[in-house]
Amino acid sequence: MVDFKNAAFLKLKPVDNSTFSKAITPMFVPGEQILGSFKTIRDGVVFTNKRIFAINVQGITGKKIDYTSLPYSKIQAFSVETAGVLDLDSELERWFSGMGRVKFEFVSSANVSQICRMISELVL
Repeated sequence: MVDFKNAAFLKLKPVDNSTFSKAITPMFVPGEQILGSFKTIRDGVVFTNKRIFAINVQGITGKKIDYTSLPYSKIQAFSVETAGVLDLDSELERWFSGMGRVKFEFVSSANVSQICRMISELVL
């Protein structure tokens, strides 16, 4: 499982939705579709219309991959911190029932306001 307490490894940048689609679409439920994809050097996060996938590539070869499914229905609260002048990263924090806080850090080019609006539409 992804170590959400040590989220520094997740400096996510926007990528094309096809980046992870081959790996995660077999896990989709009927009607599920990708809304946005973000990637670090090896790890990633995919937002669908049903949940968030946290993708953690493990080991030297990267053959072992952990896919953590975070359903929107379990989000109790969330916050967004946009990039500033000196702080070039944005942050998205969510609090999940039974799991606690999950934090992702995005590069400044990621539209975290759009992500926040998307989560609001799916949670509220």
